[in-house]
This record gives sequence, structure tokens and C-alpha cells, in this order.
Amino acid sequence: MGIVEILSNFNRLLHDFVGGPVLTAAILTTGIYLTVRCKFLQVRCFSLMLKETVFSIFQSEKSGKGELSPFQALTTALAATIGTGNIAGVATAITLGGPGAIFWMWVSAFFGMVTKYAEVVLAVHYRQTSQGGMVVGGPMYFLEYGLRNRFLAVLFALFGSLAAFGIGNLVQANSAADAVHQAFNIPPLVTGVALSIATALVILGGIRRVAALTAKLIPLMSAFYLAGALIILLSFADRIPAAFAAIIGNAFTGSAAVGGFAGAGVLQAFRFGVARGIFTNEAGLGSASIAHAAAKTDHPARQGLWGIFEVFFDTHLVCTITALTILVTGVWIEGLEGAALTTAAFSRGLPGVGGYIVAFSLIFFAFSTLVAWSFYGERCCEYLAGTGSIILYRLVWILLIPVGAMGGIRTVWALADTLNGLMAIPNLIGLWGLSGVIMALTREFFRRR
Repeated sequence: MGIVEILSNFNRLLHDFVGGPVLTAAILTTGIYLTVRCKFLQVRCFSLMLKETVFSIFQSEKSGKGELSPFQALTTALAATIGTGNIAGVATAITLGGPGAIFWMWVSAFFGMVTKYAEVVLAVHYRQTSQGGMVVGGPMYFLEYGLRNRFLAVLFALFGSLAAFGIGNLVQANSAADAVHQAFNIPPLVTGVALSIATALVILGGIRRVAALTAKLIPLMSAFYLAGALIILLSFADRIPAAFAAIIGNAFTGSAAVGGFAGAGVLQAFRFGVARGIFTNEAGLGSASIAHAAAKTDHPARQGLWGIFEVFFDTHLVCTITALTILVTGVWIEGLEGAALTTAAFSRGLPGVGGYIVAFSLIFFAFSTLVAWSFYGERCCEYLAGTGSIILYRLVWILLIPVGAMGGIRTVWALADTLNGLMAIPNLIGLWGLSGVIMALTREFFRRR
């Protein structure tokens, strides 16, 4: 048995755990626990969250150390989450779990709002200043300085620095190259080289250049994608009530076989909906808190509200609109999967241009994810090996993009996907162990108000 086969078998065992019900249940349970302890903060403070986030974008920044504005921190985090998960992931959830999967996606994201809030609060509270004078934070820092557990901190940083090459590099490059090839018949290698050059121009300039890009690209591309979807929904407005009825009804009854759809039971709807909700917005993985830790803010809980908005926008808004587009156009019963299903929905709703909207969205969302996850990975690498390791990490990152575009090193790709799930374990331990700190900081913030 060769080393590649051994590695594949080992990874398969790990992935069965990471992608299975145990870890999914652990993430969901953590969200429920934190939601109860915070007295349903996402409901009580929803209007305050909007006031402190989208309604305050053009207000002057709060005082406090940090490298980015709160909005730039948000868009950097969204750059890592909005993308293939919102376009292909939602379609996969419907294919495997039926329309009812979307209901359970909403449920997991509801509790995930407070999970993300808690991650951000701890990341900002325990952030440090690096050797290079940069403000740094994330699970590795609140595990070391809050939980006093260096071992768990190293584990998270190790998983994060390696997992980034899969979820943030190889997968994204391949998705973008495939979209370009399908839409314009351009060879994947050409796309990979172009992406590599574009990424280099951004990430070699550091976090401020990354944030400057995402602050412009994410709002623009989100508006572009959502506008196309909303036009389709207006065209099929009479089918929207039936789509919501299918989502809610099938969540508790399952979906009967129809057309090219094989049918799905309630357990399938629950399993794939919850899992997709978790891994679309990354609540519970801890990765987004690395970006939020760099925000200029006067209190950790204030930035935590941006974490709540991040999950709301990513899952309850973008994913829901994608799902409705797939359902009202009727393509979900035709046996398609992933991005091909979403593309079919847009093509049917907007003949001639719909497919291009999905293609361009995949390309630019993949590019923004490449940039954002490079930042996550280098921060983890910096924690492990110091500031001097950053430039080497960036160079390896840039060189691997064409490899991912060509679909290379699939075994490493699969292993990195597993490591991405493993990031959640030390992060969740930190959230449970430091839940008292989260509550204390939350109470302090609202007393000030």
C-alpha cells in the first residue's frame, strides 16, 4: 500500500467524524447553549445589531487599537464565507435533503449567530500585538491567554494554517477555473495563472490591501448576484408562497420522489440542512474571528454584533435567496447538483444572461475567498513560527493557485477539508471554557449603554 493510499484511508476515517453527526451536533449544541446563556441575544438585540452595523457604516470609527474599520473586518470575514457555499452548497443541501433542508439551515444559522458573536468577542478581548507591530487575534490567542491552554492553541493554528490551502486555495481556484471554462471555454491553467497574479498583487501588500479590496468587492458582487436572483423571484413571484410552504412542510415530513429528485426523509433534511448551515457561515470553526480581531473598536461586544450580522447576511439572506431561486424555477427536480443546479435556475429565470451571472459570481467570490483565507492561514502560521514565516507562506499560497485550478493534488485537497473541520474542536472547547468571560463582557457592554 502506497503512502498516498494510506493517507487517503486515514483521511477518510477522520472525515467521517469531522463531516459526520458528532461534530455537527457539537457545533449546534454550542450555539444553543450560548444562545440560552445570552438570553437569545440575536432576537433581543436585532435592531441594535442593525444600528451598530449596516446603519453605522458611514459614521466615524470607534476608538481602540486595530488595523481595520469594523466594516472592513466584516467584509474580510464575508469574503471567506460568501462564495461556493452560498451558490453550490445550498444547491447540494436541496439535492441531498430536499427543500426541508433549508429550514434546518435557518435553524443552525439562528444559533450560529451567537456562536459567531462569542468567537468575535473573545478574539477582540484577547488580541495581542505581534512582533511586527500588527494587532492579531483569533482562537489561538484566546485559547492561550484566556483558557491558558497552549496545546489547544497550537492545534488550532496548525489545523488552520494547513486547512487554508484546501478550503481557501485549491477548492476556490478549481471552482473559479471550472466556471470560466464552462462559460468562456478558457483553459483552467490560464485562469489559474491569472488568479495567482491577481492574488499576489493583493496579499503581498498585507492586511490593509486585503481589507481595501474586500470592502469594495464583497458589497459590489453581493449586490450583483442578489439583483439577478431578485429579478428572477419577481418574475416567479406567484410561486414564492409555495416554495416557503415546501421548505417548512418538508422539514417535518420529508420530500417525496419527483422528477429527477430521489426523495429525502426528515433525517436527511435535518442532517444536510444543519451541516450546510454550519459550514456555509463557518460559525463554530473560529476562522472569521481572526479578521474581526483586527477591527478598531472600543469594546469586544460591539464588534461581536458585526459577527451576528455576518451570519444573518450570509445564510438567512444570501443562501435563502439562492434556495428560493432554485425552488421557484422548478429545476431542483431535474437531477442536477451543486453549482450546475444554481446555474440552471438562473438560466431558466434569466435566459441568456442568468448563467453568466452565476459564472461571474463564482469567479469573483472565489477570488475574494482566496485573498481572505490567505490572511487566515498566514496569521495561524505567524502564531506558530513568527512574523518571518509570513512571506514564505504567501509565496507558497500564490504558487499553489494554478495547481488547484488544474485540479491537482486531490489527496491534499481532501485532507485540508478534514483539517478545516478539525479546527472546530479546540475552538468549541474555548467557547465552552470561556463562556463566563463572554457573558461578563456582554453584561459590561449593555451596562455602558
